[in-house]
Amino acid sequence: MAKIREKLYVSVPSLFRCPISMDVMQSPVSLCTGVTYDRASIQRWLDLGHDTCPATMQVLPSKDFIPNLTLHRLIRLWLLSAEPPSPDSSADSLHSLLRQIQTADDDLAGTLSKIAEFATTSGENRRKLAYFPGFDAAIVRALARCSSRIDASENVIYLLDSVLRENGNPEKIRRLIFDARQQCFDSMIFILQNGSSKSKIETVRFLEFLACDFQSSKSIAETQGLLSLVAGFLKDGGEELREAVLLFLGVVLVTRSAKVELVNCGVVELVSKLLRDCSSAKTAERCLRVLAVVATCAEGREAMAAEPSCAAAVVERVTKAVKVAAEDAVVVLWSLCCLSGNVKVRDDVAKRNGVAVILLVMQRGWEEHVRSMCVDLIKVLKGASKNNGLGLELGTYDTKTTHIKPC
Repeated sequence: MAKIREKLYVSVPSLFRCPISMDVMQSPVSLCTGVTYDRASIQRWLDLGHDTCPATMQVLPSKDFIPNLTLHRLIRLWLLSAEPPSPDSSADSLHSLLRQIQTADDDLAGTLSKIAEFATTSGENRRKLAYFPGFDAAIVRALARCSSRIDASENVIYLLDSVLRENGNPEKIRRLIFDARQQCFDSMIFILQNGSSKSKIETVRFLEFLACDFQSSKSIAETQGLLSLVAGFLKDGGEELREAVLLFLGVVLVTRSAKVELVNCGVVELVSKLLRDCSSAKTAERCLRVLAVVATCAEGREAMAAEPSCAAAVVERVTKAVKVAAEDAVVVLWSLCCLSGNVKVRDDVAKRNGVAVILLVMQRGWEEHVRSMCVDLIKVLKGASKNNGLGLELGTYDTKTTHIKPC
C-alpha cells in the first residue's frame, strides 16, 4: 500500500510553494524583503493597494520584484522529474508539432493553433510545453516568420505570453527575441495594428516582460513606430489594455529620446486625464509612475505645466496612493514647482492646499531624498500660500535634492 501511495502522491517541497496561493510557483519573484512569491499572486496582492510583504507584513520601501532564477530552475527540474507524461502530450506528438513549425510554411497557422489549443487545456500542459526541449526556440522562430499572418501571429503571442513568460527560461527567451529583433518586433507591431484586444494586451504584456534592463528597454523604445502605436491605446483601448500600456511605459522610458517621443504623442494629456477620471487605484498608481518618469525631461515638465488637469490630479491622488505611488507624485510636484519653478503650477498647487497635503505626506516616513523634496516643496509653496492669503508660517529648512538627474 505504501508503494502505491508513493506513486499516487508527490510531496511538494515547501520552498517551491507560493506563500500566498500555496501552489507550486510558476514564475517565482522576490520582493525587497527577500521573500519569494509566485509572480501572479504577489502582483494581485500589490494591485489591491497593499504596500506590505504578505509573509512578514513589513512595509515595502519598493514594490519592485526581481525573478528568482535559481529557484525557477530548481522547480523546473523538480517538475520534469515529478510529473509523469500524460497520454495526450507524448514526446513524439510534441516533436512532430515542433518539426511542422520549422518546416511547414503552408500550414504554420494550423500547427500553431493545435499547440495553442493544447496549452489552453491546463497549467500542466503549459508547463510541459515550456520545459519541452526546443519549444522556446521554435516559437520565437515562428514569431519571426509570421509578420503578415494574423491568425498565426496571435497564437504565437499567446504562447509567448501565457506559456513562456510564465513558465519559461526568461534569460533564454529574451536572448532569442533580441537575436532576431527586427523580424520579431515587426510581428509584434503587426499584432498591435491588426490583432484582437486580447492579443494586443498579450503583446504589450510580453513587451514589458522583455524590458528587464536598460539595454533591452532602450532597444524596445528605439523600435520605429512602436512607442507611438502603444501610447495610442491610452485613448482608444479598453481598461485592461490601458493598464498594460501604463505598466509597459513605466519601465521602457529609459532614454530622453523615448520620453520626448511620447510627449510629442500627447501622452501627458492622456495620462493626466486618466489619472483625474479613473476609479481604479492600480490605474492611478501606474499613471503616477509614467508622469514621474516623463518629468525627468524638460519637454515632459513643460507639457505637464501646460496641461491644466495634470498638477491638480496629482495633488488629488498623492495622499490616497500607496507609498511608492505617493513618492512618484512627490517627484512630479517637485519637478514642476521646484525644478522648473513654474509659477502658474506652483500657485495652482498652493490653492489646492498643497502645503497641507505635503505636510500630511511627510508623516508617512520617507528616505532622505523624498523628505528633501517634500521640504523643498513646502518652501516654494509657502510663499505662494502667503500670496494667496493663506498666511501659513513654517520654519526654515535647508535641503539638498541631488538624487534626480533631469535631462
